Amino acid sequence: MVPEGGPHHLSNLVAIYRERFDERALMQKNRVWKVICEVSLQRYIGPADAVLDLGAGTCEFINNITCGKKYAVDINPDTERFAARDVVVLRPEKQNSIELEDGTVNVVFASNFFEHLPTRQSVIDTLREVRRVLAPGGKLIIVGPNVKYLYMEYWDYFDHQLALSEKSMHEAIITCGFEVETLKARFLPYTFRSRYPKGRFFVKTYLKLPILHRVLGKQMLIVARKR
Repeated sequence: MVPEGGPHHLSNLVAIYRERFDERALMQKNRVWKVICEVSLQRYIGPADAVLDLGAGTCEFINNITCGKKYAVDINPDTERFAARDVVVLRPEKQNSIELEDGTVNVVFASNFFEHLPTRQSVIDTLREVRRVLAPGGKLIIVGPNVKYLYMEYWDYFDHQLALSEKSMHEAIITCGFEVETLKARFLPYTFRSRYPKGRFFVKTYLKLPILHRVLGKQMLIVARKR
């Protein structure tokens, strides 16, 4: 998606992300997401599915998921540098647009994306665009910070613009023609840079014990299907 503010705003965002994640942090983040994909997210995606990662960033999800065709959408020029060879990178030219034909993909995934949009109308416009590019019965998977459990830390990131909870996202999603199949108010901890252990064993154990989600989970998980 193309943000409001033009090239100057984009350069600011690029600078923020380069400062936020050094090479060591990116390697650690990729290892964590590899386990998240394997244990929790792969179940929603078939081996022949075409999958689009919306706001792909440094491509931890799309690089580690198994599927038939991969797309990464992001305004950040650095995304192409991180994408694996089998990933098609798309840089949208218009705000709230995805440069694909109708019904092109089976799954759209968005992690830590919607809170960066400038307005609630932008959320609606983006969800409608997601619905357009999804095939009939296609899925939308959303992971994102839940302001309900992060009211103090939520605004520590300069590029967060909208306060969203699982209930507000649920309302937006069903308004745009989706049926919600999975709604978890608490899923992942807020950030991989937290104090919690990040080795494969610890991440896998956390994901497989929902009781830990109720204590440590600060991000929501929503899985919806195009009606």
